[in-house]
Amino acid sequence: MTTPEAEQSPPRRPEERLEQAVRAAEQALIEFEIALETFRVEVENFSRLHERKLGPMYARLEELDARIAEARAARTGDPEDVRVAEEARARVMPIPEVEELLHGWMDGHGLFPEAAAMLTEQAVRPPERVRPSEEARKLYRELARKAHPDLAQEEGERARRDEFITRVNAAYARGDEVLLRELAEEWAAGPAPAERPPSRAEELYARLEWLSRRKELLNLVARELEDSAIASMLRLAPEDPDALLEEIAEKLSADLARREAELAELLET
Repeated sequence: MTTPEAEQSPPRRPEERLEQAVRAAEQALIEFEIALETFRVEVENFSRLHERKLGPMYARLEELDARIAEARAARTGDPEDVRVAEEARARVMPIPEVEELLHGWMDGHGLFPEAAAMLTEQAVRPPERVRPSEEARKLYRELARKAHPDLAQEEGERARRDEFITRVNAAYARGDEVLLRELAEEWAAGPAPAERPPSRAEELYARLEWLSRRKELLNLVARELEDSAIASMLRLAPEDPDALLEEIAEKLSADLARREAELAELLET
């Protein structure tokens, strides 16, 4: 026997379950994109810090290798030693076309400022730390969930969200907590997103297919990030990457000392 409440409840539309699946897929995709963007910023920041802190040391090692090879070739005169010395020197010499493209970033010898400072035994500028704070991460996640372009159906609204999220991503990449707060206020004061009109089953299926393809593409991007050398290093010390850089720097310093001693010995004899 049916109850009065059951008799009064409206019938379920055929598309209702499909609409729920689409909404769930959209939210899952947004959460995945948020996690991916957070990871990308973390990897890029660590890569920047790694290059600025250790790059000069790697450059110094290459320069010492070239000098050692040249000193050995000068002593022996062996054609093979001369060839090795020329190749070693070529590896530390700038490519003219690249030097032109990087004008203002490299000095006349094709070296980044930190590398030039190390080669001339000057103080190296400490690397800039750019890591979003917990509050910045929270603001970013909230904005991404509210303003994500995938929540828009109309082209004009999608374009507005695309432009806004581009600014949000840029602010998050810089760790600019103040700007993220301003963007949150801007979004709250802006036009409310239009509610999604009822969709036909065919449109919902097409939407699910698009979301699936988008997820596959993001999976490829995530896999590429995870397989990168910087991400592998970051996984070694996720809680304290600075300590990992210090450990690598110590090993490179020992390598530099050995190369310096080898070069001095070759020049003395």
